[in-house]
Amino acid sequence: MNIGFFLLPKQEVKYLSPDATVRQALEKMRHHSYTAAPLVNEDGRYAGTVTEGDLLWQLVDHKEPGYEKALNSRLKDITLRVENVPIFIHAQMEDLIALSADQNFIPVTDDAEYFIGIVRRRDIIKHCSSLLFDGQE
Repeated sequence: MNIGFFLLPKQEVKYLSPDATVRQALEKMRHHSYTAAPLVNEDGRYAGTVTEGDLLWQLVDHKEPGYEKALNSRLKDITLRVENVPIFIHAQMEDLIALSADQNFIPVTDDAEYFIGIVRRRDIIKHCSSLLFDGQE
């Protein structure tokens, strides 16, 4: 099965720039109730995933110089503790399922490695559940 069927396109994904500040990331993630967000650089390539934990540890680790300084840190300068592995749009469904075991979402790139969207774990689970349980009582 083509994984493009599960793709949430880039224009519908709330992603962040690596140049965004911790404050901007916190505000965007809070507004959308996200626990993680993809980072997409100015060239349109996937640059990593920032999580609530990354932002929390940035604030905790830099409390001495002051929270304002920590809040104004750029995402590209903080330690990202989660490594969401991206997948190519032409990858096999088995690869997508394997990655979803450890990732809330899977970043999807095209053949030139440009970020084109994500596949959410919940959509994969719903699909697998329908294959397993549809028609059973």
